[in-house]
Amino acid sequence: MKTVKTTKTGLYIGVGASLVLFAFIGLMPGSFVGGVIGINIAGAIFGLPLTASALPRLIVAASMLLGVMLSGLVFVSGGAMAGWLTGNAIDALRESKTMTIGHMQTVKIK
Repeated sequence: MKTVKTTKTGLYIGVGASLVLFAFIGLMPGSFVGGVIGINIAGAIFGLPLTASALPRLIVAASMLLGVMLSGLVFVSGGAMAGWLTGNAIDALRESKTMTIGHMQTVKIK
């Protein structure tokens, strides 16, 4: 009988830690890289130097938003996977220390 309490707890801890790391580490670089890509795209469409019209600004803003969202996705999914794997490994270690004798008796091995 396998319990998954530690696996879920590890998943939640991983997601929380990765959100904090994203806020401190990933927000600015995601915005910066997205903005540079947006400037390159808008420059290819409208020519450089860019004018101060609305459409190039919208392209750069959408690209910055996409960069932040992609950075957040990478941080959160990576942290969730790391937390889930850690919790799953702890559950597997706990399960290996428990032996079942017969149908109803469970003995914990130290």
